[in-house]
Amino acid sequence: MTTRQNRQQDELAFVLHSHPFRETSLLLDVYSREHGRLAIVARGARRPRSALRGVLMSFQPLRLSWFGKGEVRTLHSADWQGGQPYLQGTALMCGFYLNELLINLLARDDAHQQLFDYYQATLYRLAHETDHAATLRCFEKHMLQELGYALELEREAVSARAVQQELGYRYIVEQGVLPDDGDTGMKVSGKTLLAMAADDYSDPVAAQQSKQLMRMLLGHHLGGKTLHTRELIKDLQKL
Repeated sequence: MTTRQNRQQDELAFVLHSHPFRETSLLLDVYSREHGRLAIVARGARRPRSALRGVLMSFQPLRLSWFGKGEVRTLHSADWQGGQPYLQGTALMCGFYLNELLINLLARDDAHQQLFDYYQATLYRLAHETDHAATLRCFEKHMLQELGYALELEREAVSARAVQQELGYRYIVEQGVLPDDGDTGMKVSGKTLLAMAADDYSDPVAAQQSKQLMRMLLGHHLGGKTLHTRELIKDLQKL
């Protein structure tokens, strides 16, 4: 909802990241449903008696009001909406991973309402379900789709022949699924491709191959940039 003086009022949003700004403020990386990713400064939020302390939390739905039209807006108010359980343990690390993906792949001021809704639903799944890997694969795939990089998993790229569960294939970035008659791209089974298309990661082989495939694709779209949370999760799994 827009009011005068370039003010946005009571917009549904999540805080993706925050860090100290000057002596008493916070600089927020915010994901808003209607306005996309924004940089917002929360003035005085670090003061002991600030009403914003304890409100500007990651993974919690907020209603934010801000003003300004430059690269960095100014927060006017923030209200916690509740309804989202707090993430803990591995689920919390997965949440940080989602946020890092969004920070690196979402352009500023570019709304993706369906992706916002899917992100909110994914946070709920992380809090309530135990197969976090399957939850992440679903989000990664739908995120790429919403950003214009939809994966064609059920048909071959050149011939448009339907993928067969019993056959082997190669997935090549920027091309898609091709017959397994070369040495480029990643080798993947037809069973895995069809399982990914159906968001079904119950088969152990499909779960492993889909993780490798998504890492390859995300690495391409990230320009080879390393995600710190992914590396941390990998290190924790070695303990």
